[in-house]
Amino acid sequence: MNRAGEIVFDHVSKTYPGREEHALNEFTLEIPGGTFCVLVGPSGGGKTTALKMVNRLVSFDAGDIRIDGRSVQELPAVELRRGIGYVIQQVGLFPHMTVGDNIATVPRLLGWDRARMRARTAELLELVGLEAGDAKRYPAQLSGGQRQRVGLARALAADPPVLLMDEPFGALDPITRARLQQEVRRLHHEVAKTVIFVTHDIDEAITMGDRIAILRQGGSLAQYDTPDAILAHPADEFVERFIGEDRALRRLALHHVGDVELRPVQGPIPDTARVAVTTTVRNAVSLMLETGTGEVLVVGDDGAPAGVLTLDSATALLRA
Repeated sequence: MNRAGEIVFDHVSKTYPGREEHALNEFTLEIPGGTFCVLVGPSGGGKTTALKMVNRLVSFDAGDIRIDGRSVQELPAVELRRGIGYVIQQVGLFPHMTVGDNIATVPRLLGWDRARMRARTAELLELVGLEAGDAKRYPAQLSGGQRQRVGLARALAADPPVLLMDEPFGALDPITRARLQQEVRRLHHEVAKTVIFVTHDIDEAITMGDRIAILRQGGSLAQYDTPDAILAHPADEFVERFIGEDRALRRLALHHVGDVELRPVQGPIPDTARVAVTTTVRNAVSLMLETGTGEVLVVGDDGAPAGVLTLDSATALLRA
């Protein structure tokens, strides 16, 4: 596997012709290798502009962007783009090519032999949750969610250290979107890429990101931190308004009950609602409110009691 690349935006600025306002203004950001970084903000904040500058689909007027210390301007554009995975909302699969041929697009350009391409295609189909037989199907025969999975597999085909994702789930229904969000987070843990993910949805940003960069109108950086830190300590009124009023509940959604200190079960097992250790604290608290109790029994994968989560221990997370 290639090492995940560190990405640095160094005082990058961009103004499009005919516009007075900056698309990006002195934008500075350091994304450590292996980080899942989400760019989020209102329309006109420069999220997609910043993303497309990494693979030079959009040029910048000032500053620099470096991957592992090397400026993106030092490499020929074609060579640069072959080393960066790119996933967009419209997927962009070639309709006249099979799924397998779509996935093998970049390896073919890099001169891989057929056996190696077939093996990599089969590996990626399994990785993104598709069947081996899907390699012979055409994009028109797939659902929207399946096409998005193929687009992700194609972006990963040549094992790039950097993956760019521009609102990839925006056109999907909520159920498919939630499933793919979970799938991409799982994949990120497995393949260890540096990911820049663009969205306008703060909930998606909180769900997906190791770190979140919130951009304001005019392309300046409002705040860059972990989801929990941003929810707990918004940098200013703009960030506070953007992330919304239910910050406490969103923070609880970042934690699972198995990560919280539980009260030991002593004596008979409590006759109360049960949740798995993988349940978010937010959902556990919601169940407490629904059942009118101040606690839930937490059970492990084997069904055995792991302890009791109380409302007090859940709210203690917000004070930490």
